[in-house]
Amino acid sequence: MRYPEFLKEKGTVGFVAPSFGCAGEPYRTAFENALKKWKEMGYSVDLGPNCFEASGTGISNTPEKCAQELTGYYLSHKNDVLISCGGGELMCEILEHVDFDAIKQGAPKWFMGYSDNTNMTFLLTTICDTASIYGPCGCVFGMEPWHISVRDAVGLITGEKRMMGSYEKWEKEKLKDEEHPLLPYNCTEDFALKVYIPHKEIHGAGGIGSEDNFLTDATGRGESWGGDISMCKSSSAVMEGRLIGGCVDCLVNLTGTKFDKVKEFIDRYKEDGFIWFLEACDLNVFGIRRAMWQMEQAGWFRYVKGFLFGRPLCHGQEMMGLDQYEAVLSVARKYHVPVMMDIDLGHLPPMMPLVTGSMAKVTAKEGKLEIRMEYR
Repeated sequence: MRYPEFLKEKGTVGFVAPSFGCAGEPYRTAFENALKKWKEMGYSVDLGPNCFEASGTGISNTPEKCAQELTGYYLSHKNDVLISCGGGELMCEILEHVDFDAIKQGAPKWFMGYSDNTNMTFLLTTICDTASIYGPCGCVFGMEPWHISVRDAVGLITGEKRMMGSYEKWEKEKLKDEEHPLLPYNCTEDFALKVYIPHKEIHGAGGIGSEDNFLTDATGRGESWGGDISMCKSSSAVMEGRLIGGCVDCLVNLTGTKFDKVKEFIDRYKEDGFIWFLEACDLNVFGIRRAMWQMEQAGWFRYVKGFLFGRPLCHGQEMMGLDQYEAVLSVARKYHVPVMMDIDLGHLPPMMPLVTGSMAKVTAKEGKLEIRMEYR
């Protein structure tokens, strides 16, 4: 795994728009304030030509121009790290024009973004063996004042921080809009971690589980696989492995395409095992379950050591007896590994920035979550 150099004092932060640009409000004002804040911290900025563009469909510009900007600025020596301006809808369409061979042969560089930017963070790691950061996009740095998660992202990209912890509250209803572009997160809901571990594991550790905690399928029968192992709710769990993942909407879209090199990737690092971190945007609970099934059938979950699932945008939804938890557990329980859900990740902020490709030890204890990352 290749780990890029961290952003140094007085370094240059590059910005590109392989997905949406910051053309309209509240994104333009937020991004302009973000640039101001980076400069106030002593950094220079290097803006790609698409940062304020909105001439594309679902992305800032044509797929060719977006790919040209992304490849060029990633390989450029004029910036030290690269941050995507924002998420979007059709970043997948630029991939056939991105020069992954040149990126793989060039010096590694930190790329940070989330949501639609999974198309870069995930492929940088699985195709180019290069670590990336699943974290906030450019305009997020414009909020006043910064949420601690934004400071965490800066700490991660500068190398000052390698441990992330859960935050006290999260945002259910955002207040940021065109007239209030710089408002911070409206964190009103208490963090409520859900932890599930194999039943045998609980009883083997001293019997802290109980029959009442068995997870059941829609028929009311406890599910098991390869034996009598079911899943129980727990207050604690630990898992270690290499972090991989992103936005499920994007990941399932890549499954089976020529950009799907996951099986080769997990074979290269199979001795480490994998912790899949996942979050969903537009998918409802059935969409999440279908996506989990598709990734499983593609062989992506071999050597899995655990699952982390962020709060989905459909948080709290139930359809025909299926909720967001069973949508994940329907597949995840088959692997007899810890599953942690409603973590700080994804489209209901705040989110913990994570290094895709890094080795991690994840600890859940007394309702809190801690992720320690190592670069090896």
